[in-house]
Formats: sequence, C-alpha cells, structure tokens
Amino acid sequence: MRTYQLNYLEELESESIHIYREVAGQFENPVLLFSGGKDSILLVHLALKAFRPGKLPFPLLHIDTGHNFPETLEFRDKLVKKIQEKIIIQKVEDTINKKNLSEDKGRFSSRNRLQSYTLIDSIEEYQFDACIGGGRRDEEKARSKERVFSIRNEFGSWEPKLQKPELWNIYNGKIKKGENMRVFPISNWTELDVWNYIKKEKISLPSIYFSHERKVINFKGKWIAISNFVKPKDEVVHVKKLRYRTIGDMTCTAAIESEATNVEEIIQELLNTKVSERGQTRIDDSFSETSMEDRKKQGYF
Repeated sequence: MRTYQLNYLEELESESIHIYREVAGQFENPVLLFSGGKDSILLVHLALKAFRPGKLPFPLLHIDTGHNFPETLEFRDKLVKKIQEKIIIQKVEDTINKKNLSEDKGRFSSRNRLQSYTLIDSIEEYQFDACIGGGRRDEEKARSKERVFSIRNEFGSWEPKLQKPELWNIYNGKIKKGENMRVFPISNWTELDVWNYIKKEKISLPSIYFSHERKVINFKGKWIAISNFVKPKDEVVHVKKLRYRTIGDMTCTAAIESEATNVEEIIQELLNTKVSERGQTRIDDSFSETSMEDRKKQGYF
C-alpha cells in the first residue's frame, strides 16, 4: 500500500484547516478579522478550503482606521465580491466621535491603539465569541507568547500568564460569559512560509506588495509614502522603487527599497534578509520594547 507524505506547506495548511473546523465546532458566533493584508488574505483562502462548497460559518470583520492604503481597500472589495461572503466594516472614526477619544499626537501617529475600542464594541454589538486573526509567532516578541486559542477577559484584555495549555493539537475553547477567544490559525507559519504558499496556490495580493515607484520621505532610515496623512515638511521628496512587507496605516507603515516584482523574487529577497517584517517597517512598534504587548493587553488584535 502506497503512503503519501505531506510536505511542510501541506502540513501547515492541514493544521490551519483543523483549527478552523475546531472554531466552527466549539463556538457559536465566530468572526474572521480581515485587514486586506497578505496574512488575512491567506486566512480567507484557508477558510474557503476548510468549508467550501458551503458558505463560511462566520462573516469577515474589517476594523477600518480611515488611514488605509487605497490599494488595500480596493482589493478588499474585489475579494469580497468574488467569494460572495458577508463582511462587516466598522470605522474607527465612528468610535472616536462616539466615545470622544483622543488620537495619538505627532506626525506619524497611528490609530492602532484606537482600533481596540472599535473591535471590543463590535464584539459586544454582534456578540462574537471568537475572533480569528492572522497573527504569527515569528512577527515579534508579544505575538510569540500567544497560544493558538488565546483567551481575552471580559474587558477584552490579554494576560499572557493566564493562557490555557495546548497539548497534542487539542484546543480548549471553553470561555466564561463575557470572555472572548482570539484564534490564530497561522500561528506556526513564518513570513517565508506565507510567501511560499502564496506561490504554490497562486493567491492574488494587493499591488503594493510588489515593487513600484512611489514618492516618499525618509524618517529615521524608513521610507514613508507621501499621502493625505503624511505630507513633506522640510524633507527631500524622493521617488523610489519599493514595496511593502506588511500593511498597516499609511501613517505608520514604511516601505522597503526593492526590485521584486513577483512572488519568486520576493521569496529570494526574504532569504537574504535578517530583519523581521514589523521590525523593518512598522514605526508604531518602535516607540518602546513593549509597544505591541501593551496594545494587546488593552484589547488589540
């Protein structure tokens, strides 16, 4: 009898699909957090593999900061139209006005902190008991502490020392009233795994992941795109060939110089880099060594 051995990408895919089906089996009202970035696009692709030809057993939820790249929003709308699934769009701007919140000050300030309020309000409004996210353990220190099933208390905050053990791929989704579970199906994937899988599955992505020309300014060695949210002051405006490794707000996400115009070239580029995607491109993560962990304890993704 011939046996079939899975390669590592198939093993990762199988694990992620198993996690999705555990979510569907253990929770009454889950939701998939969707940003329009490569990891959330990968999550949608894996979810379709897990549940097609049926409909997804959960909607998509986009917490819209209002500072998104136009290419990301355009891709989001095309993808949702293509797969014919429900998406809920909640705007941080509405939360700011409703709760009279103060935005972070400074030229490259981010609304990332304020996303937590919008997310927690959305969980309460729609009574979501599990939120599926695209966090990966290789991204940075705080996310490396996450379980696949990561519990949040009744206030939406995360306490890394109070997480449930996960042995032999057994996931415990039991929560108390008011608590919420965050689930990360691609926890064990690396950035390189993601790109190799994108190549294997021929997954489409927003154009800004590939090399293109853009007007930018230099801020502490990082290239920030000129936009409605970031305008040059005394800086020299450069036109550079670059791409984005990760996508966040236009105010806090830097691009990298790159000639990579296709997936194969991006993979080769990653093989030659020693800096993490967030470490290289996210200004908001560089304010302190605990920036991400502090935000997660306040309810961030």
